[in-house]
Amino acid sequence: MESTSFGAALLETCVSAAVAAPSVHNTQPWRFGLDPETVTFEVRADPGRGMRHLDPTGRALLLSVGACVFNLRVALAHFGWSPVTRLLPSPRDPALLATVRPAGLTARRTGERDADLYEAIWRRHSSRFPFTSRPLPAAVRRELAAAALAEGASLRFTEGADTLRLLRLTAEAEERNRLDADRAAEARHWVHRDLEPAPDTGLPRTALGPQDARERIPLRDFTAQRHRERLTARPFEAAPVVAVLTTGHDRRVDWLCAGQALERVWLVATAHGLRASVMHQAVEWADLRDALVAVPDGTAHPQLLLRLGFGPEGPPTPRRTAGRELRPVTRTPPSPAY
Repeated sequence: MESTSFGAALLETCVSAAVAAPSVHNTQPWRFGLDPETVTFEVRADPGRGMRHLDPTGRALLLSVGACVFNLRVALAHFGWSPVTRLLPSPRDPALLATVRPAGLTARRTGERDADLYEAIWRRHSSRFPFTSRPLPAAVRRELAAAALAEGASLRFTEGADTLRLLRLTAEAEERNRLDADRAAEARHWVHRDLEPAPDTGLPRTALGPQDARERIPLRDFTAQRHRERLTARPFEAAPVVAVLTTGHDRRVDWLCAGQALERVWLVATAHGLRASVMHQAVEWADLRDALVAVPDGTAHPQLLLRLGFGPEGPPTPRRTAGRELRPVTRTPPSPAY
């Protein structure tokens, strides 16, 4: 298959869908290469957009890349191609995190939930705003859990005292992040300060959202300046819906799978009219991450908490253009044999 037959416009659309994925602090820590002979997308880590203090192991970076890989898969499937995905395909090239190749045209199926996911890519935004008290139907919870399972992860909804325990751990992590000078400065670096022209990564202040006036739901304060005179506060939902995303192992490949699971869950939720925001603070501290599992047994490794509900759509955040992201892959010819 040649890239010309695939179409330059379609290539750009697929990459645009990929970069619409969520990423830690909207750093967009990925780069794309394209092998023009096989139309194979190479998805690489961009270490220049990593977070050295908040994410020293690169776990959040790989979660972000996993989400973008899932969007790329959805886009290819939407246009009728069967995406063949390989995670960490080259041990000799650790920065190469995934390859995605359109293997062939397939018949598009309508009337299935996955058929809605491509449209949901463009409507999915983090919503760090109060949600309503409207309950999340049990059938939707089951569908979201099945979405995570399809990507090799587990999504568990918490209730009552367990939810309060997870919120307390998140609040403890948020306080630690605020008091850690390096982490606080790193978070502020990714918040826009009315710059012109506006950056194409990071978070505009309009996307940060208010804080919970009751201080029950510890949303991240990206400015690391928790002062009432500087932060807008509003009452949030009294009974937040919180789910824990876990994996059975905690390797690099599991982090990529968790990112794909997160995005599948989020897109299915968006198709149902749900809003979501990630609460990642507690997994940024080893002891608090361990405590997220009530009875640790080594079989469930928390990757993040997800808050879900019905409410206002969050504002979009900037994205790098597909033209800036996609680069041709150059192969070094083999040395002649003598």
